[in-house]
Amino acid sequence: MGTSQQQKATSRAAIVTAAAELFRERGLEGVSVAEIMDAAGLTHGGFPRHFPNKQALVAEALALALEGSGKSRLISADGVDAFADGYLTKLHRDNPGKGCVFAALGSEVARADPLARSVMSNAIHRQIEEFTVSREDGENELDAQALGKWATMIGALVLARISDSEAVSEQILTATRTCIGVSK
Repeated sequence: MGTSQQQKATSRAAIVTAAAELFRERGLEGVSVAEIMDAAGLTHGGFPRHFPNKQALVAEALALALEGSGKSRLISADGVDAFADGYLTKLHRDNPGKGCVFAALGSEVARADPLARSVMSNAIHRQIEEFTVSREDGENELDAQALGKWATMIGALVLARISDSEAVSEQILTATRTCIGVSK
């Protein structure tokens, strides 16, 4: 790869990384292309060399966040409780830019363009596949408890972030840990 192609790839990666964090922090419409480019250390005028439009960047940033975020990787059916222990925390609640894409952007992406929805939907399907276990008779069965815990955690984090009361927010996280059987 030539130097200019390598530089373009490096710049594109910086743009996507900055966008993935900023979108989770401030929402899809809460951040402009100029702000993303600035966060990536680039000028706004260079954006069209990398993406045809903001929607294409959104889709790529979502894909990166879903693959790269420690809070968004696939969870095994038998690892849900360990995942919940780190997920249902004040640290995660207070740092959406580095956390779960579903909790940070789920409701926005539900109304977003089809490409962004497809990226998130595919991630949901991959997670559900991870929650599907093989039975002794060779059939596959969804671990509904694992899926329910995962969905509950996401909803709890959304509610905890919405609350303007620290005490209520903590109650939500604590009650959810208790409800799904994770102590802390």
